[in-house]
Amino acid sequence: MRVLHVITGLGIGGAEQQLRLLLRHLPVRSSVVTLTNPGPVADALRADGVPVTHLGMRGNRDLAALPRLVRHIRRGRYDIVHTHLYRACVYGRVAARLAGVRHIVATEHSLGAAQIEGRPLSAGARALYLATERLGSATVAVSDTVARRLADWGVRPHRISVVPNGVDAARLAHDQEARRATRRRLGIPAGAYVVGGVGRLVPGKRFDALVGALAELPADVRLLLVGEGSERRRLERLAAADGVDGRVVWAGAVTRELPALLSAMDVFVSPSADEAFGLAVVEALAAGLPVRYAACPALDDLPPHEAPEARRMGGTVADVAAAVREVRAAHAEHPRHRSAPPAVHRYDIARSARQLTTLYRTLYREASDR
Repeated sequence: MRVLHVITGLGIGGAEQQLRLLLRHLPVRSSVVTLTNPGPVADALRADGVPVTHLGMRGNRDLAALPRLVRHIRRGRYDIVHTHLYRACVYGRVAARLAGVRHIVATEHSLGAAQIEGRPLSAGARALYLATERLGSATVAVSDTVARRLADWGVRPHRISVVPNGVDAARLAHDQEARRATRRRLGIPAGAYVVGGVGRLVPGKRFDALVGALAELPADVRLLLVGEGSERRRLERLAAADGVDGRVVWAGAVTRELPALLSAMDVFVSPSADEAFGLAVVEALAAGLPVRYAACPALDDLPPHEAPEARRMGGTVADVAAAVREVRAAHAEHPRHRSAPPAVHRYDIARSARQLTTLYRTLYREASDR
């Protein structure tokens, strides 16, 4: 079976890295087309042996990209076209249908309660999405929460399949030696208490609440932020204004180093108020970290006992500071061994790959039987 994955871009982001991880476990021949930005994840995919083509799309209204994509799909004679992220879903479904592909799958990675891919939802965006959704065979939701949102939008429930995001739990497991080495490399004192945050540095992630909370916490607390984005300079200015710029460690956008960086942390905090899944939270749990979060559908869809060290909090500066103080005090009184809770094993990437493979084969078999 030959599958073409079409994605909006391949910079460092949750959907992009999830695609790379998934392709390592899918038992099909996969190729990737990125409409824009063949960034670090494109290089990583090529290193994995996955063919990657950059379509060179110049913007949302670059209609000249559509015939280029149609020609590429026809040349590849793909059995399935699988699209990821809003722009790729719109253009990719139209192109696949024009190219004569019978099986078209789209994964909805980033549909929040009030935004999609960090942008406010609009009636126009919804109408265009629904019009092209009908050209496909199935829409994959990364969580039960996203499935409900899609149905509320107007996608027919029988066309929705839930295939959750996955993590490589073994790779993310806590490593004490990596903890010491990473702290030395980043200049973090061995005895410091490290609050961690991971994600794109954009307004919706609300990392300003983490920076602001640092000023309300003891001087030995450090903030380790993993990610890059448009908010970096504003967050740096905020840290300087609060007098905590020397206590914030900017790790930048990383992929291979993430397990070691998680090992260097003592608590993970996600103040983002609107998530489609909450992949960074699940990765932190895989590293054995206690977690406090404002929104995480991946956990909200599960019984609480499956992630006892993960608890919901508010998203204000005061909420974050109180959550960090509470976790630190609890673990000082009752030290714990770092291990992944049962929730993480529900989201094993191999399991997600098997679910997606079953969907592919079901669509292929149904078409063959007609």
